[in-house]
Amino acid sequence: MSKYFGTDGFRGEANKALNVEHAYKIGRFLGAYYGREHKCSVVIGKDTRRSGYMFECALTAGLTASGADAYLMHVTTTPSVSYITRTDDFDCGIMISASHNPYFDNGIKLLNGDGEKMEQYVIDEIERYLDGKGAEIPFATGSDIGKAVDYAAGRNRYIGYLISLATHSYKGMRIGLDCANGSTWMMAKSIFETLGAETVVIGNQPNGLNINNDCGSTHIEGLRRLVTENKLDVGFAFDGDADRCIAVDETGKVIDGDLILYIYGKYMKDREKLANNTVVTTVMSNFGLYRAFDRAGINYEKTDVGDKYVYECMRKNGHLLGGEQSGHIIFSKYAATGDGLLTAIKLMQAMLANKQPLSVLAAPVKIYPQLLVNVRVSDKEAVLNNDVVKGSVREAEEALGDNGRVLLRKSGTEPVIRVMAEAQTTEECRKVVDGIVDAIKREGLAQQK
Repeated sequence: MSKYFGTDGFRGEANKALNVEHAYKIGRFLGAYYGREHKCSVVIGKDTRRSGYMFECALTAGLTASGADAYLMHVTTTPSVSYITRTDDFDCGIMISASHNPYFDNGIKLLNGDGEKMEQYVIDEIERYLDGKGAEIPFATGSDIGKAVDYAAGRNRYIGYLISLATHSYKGMRIGLDCANGSTWMMAKSIFETLGAETVVIGNQPNGLNINNDCGSTHIEGLRRLVTENKLDVGFAFDGDADRCIAVDETGKVIDGDLILYIYGKYMKDREKLANNTVVTTVMSNFGLYRAFDRAGINYEKTDVGDKYVYECMRKNGHLLGGEQSGHIIFSKYAATGDGLLTAIKLMQAMLANKQPLSVLAAPVKIYPQLLVNVRVSDKEAVLNNDVVKGSVREAEEALGDNGRVLLRKSGTEPVIRVMAEAQTTEECRKVVDGIVDAIKREGLAQQK
């Protein structure tokens, strides 16, 4: 297991878990690693966190000191860095962001030359270097020292790319946007208004300290109010680095990642464009989504939680649509990562092509009540392999039959087992979860408070 990097980069409180020296060393390593046979070039983007400027400077110093050229896109989105890395032939890309986390956290996301998440073997070498175990990297001198280049033009090209993907005019549409005081604060309004929409925008006044603060895709209440009070046709909320999108229909109902997958999966199937007739989900997607897919004749694959695993499954099997309940939606024909702005454009496409609001398009999905309980344990594997616990899970599954499901999974970051149930009623969920939790406790596997 990686010491510093998780499934979505190196993330933690700025200058505590993740500090300037880490950033400088990462820059030093990447400049040397990709510059072994040629002068390498790296593109860097950041969100609106105050610490982003600090990490941008540190990464740039490390890269140029190793002889690499650093191209700075400044405040931009994670998917824009992915797109520009791939299309402009950069050796790799770096996004400085802690995504939906509060402002005092930050992160470093690394992308390979294809705009995909960096290969694990490279991450392993970076971690060795951070721990002082790698070979010493010489400093570039003279004309070999790298340069820093203003590359705001890359952000503008990405905006143009998104606009080119829209298939309809948005004239006559009234759209709410919540930019989370993050990366989309300058982008979203101009994109949707260029396409003809009238927009009402919140979360577009970043000050370095208010990113994701009671706004954006993880705090959807503000957008719901905005849509209903202004009688808007639809609303879209993004997170800090805009790799997520959660929508709100004209009635104020939340359209999460599961509903988005259904709406666009059905749109693609109806036009015979859904490759392999399959949508990729994670194990945390709602049971109601799978029932709706079954009724629509759409197949699905389930991966572990994390857009990294969703994308890997899509790439391996040639699937075109996948994502998570949280709003990470991947359209692999157009992007190598979740892209909130692209997701909004694709939802608009489904609405306008079908001439129906989101409320109608999402109606076939009946979301089941869900209950999740986290149980702190000393040994996660012991819980999963315990015969009594496994027996309680089987009993719960038999009791629910085709009208729900049970999920028992271990946390990747905490000493916790997650017990989750979905059923037709909240009461059924509670009964099922309590039964499994009781079995864990009876076996002496739960930590005492």
